[in-house]
Amino acid sequence: MQKKEVTIYDIAQALQVSPATVSRGLKNHPSISKKTCQKIQETAQKMGYRSNALASSLRTSRSFTLGVIVPRLDSNFMSTVLAGMEKSAVELGYHLIIMQSFETLEKEKECAQLLFNHRVDGLLVSTSAETGHIEHFAPFLAKSIPVLFFDRAPLDPHPFSSVTIDNHRAGYELTRIMLQKGATRLLHITGNTGLRVYKERLEGFKAALKEFNLSYSTDNLWQTNLGVEDGIRAAAKILQMHPLPDGIFVANDTCAIAIINHLQSNNILIPGQIQVSGFNNDPFASLFTPQLTTVEYPGIAMGERAVETIIDLIQNKIKTTKKESLDFKLINRSSTR
Repeated sequence: MQKKEVTIYDIAQALQVSPATVSRGLKNHPSISKKTCQKIQETAQKMGYRSNALASSLRTSRSFTLGVIVPRLDSNFMSTVLAGMEKSAVELGYHLIIMQSFETLEKEKECAQLLFNHRVDGLLVSTSAETGHIEHFAPFLAKSIPVLFFDRAPLDPHPFSSVTIDNHRAGYELTRIMLQKGATRLLHITGNTGLRVYKERLEGFKAALKEFNLSYSTDNLWQTNLGVEDGIRAAAKILQMHPLPDGIFVANDTCAIAIINHLQSNNILIPGQIQVSGFNNDPFASLFTPQLTTVEYPGIAMGERAVETIIDLIQNKIKTTKKESLDFKLINRSSTR
């Protein structure tokens, strides 16, 4: 048989005080002495009392909870973003409910619906690899619940806020490094260019080619899922090319390192024959030989700004949507030298 939930009335009876005193004591209200608050809280813990967050949120129209949807959790970059989010959320009195879409649109829709039903005060989203439209976030808009996209934003994020980096400029600078070192046959290995993050990196790649009077062809672009196996398959395909490319810009470090490893095992010199650059500055980028040229993404800062911005939107400190682009750091290492 299920045990009855302990209420503030049970605690009040045990301590011979009023339920109002218990309620205030649990919240450390200034009208209650610190000694009494401590006694109330200790008794509540011993008796197994749980506050009813749902009832409280219905009374106040606030749950002080933020929903977060990420493509996957097994990512060093995403873990730094979440660390930044957790830091800011705790400081500002909010909690996070974190869900992952596993890079699928269907799962992203399911996560959005679940978080909507949990009455989150705001939603933070980094879209899946399959996300092309954002109609599934319309219920939040209809209820005036702020939605903010971070890192991966839709091609047209209107009317939602976003916190990203200048992926166009980052893609341009990573490509330009290799061109300055004499590369002329460049290849770009990317993710779904239907996503803004990869589309902008591609546009930066094209802009650098144009600056050096090199033509762009769709043959220069390979779309993959950017995983380790994708890198191995891409490297095997590269080995069949005649002539070999002399520069490869890969849209993440994981895939770039897999490509370098497979090419080196087939006696291709990096960067002697082929220069390689990645993206994200994952931990292995500086431990691998050669060390990988990449972009350091401000993950913690992005998480902090995303939470701070959405709470400002919740509290009406910002009246309109906000698009913010954070700075990044270009790291030129030995894979392009």
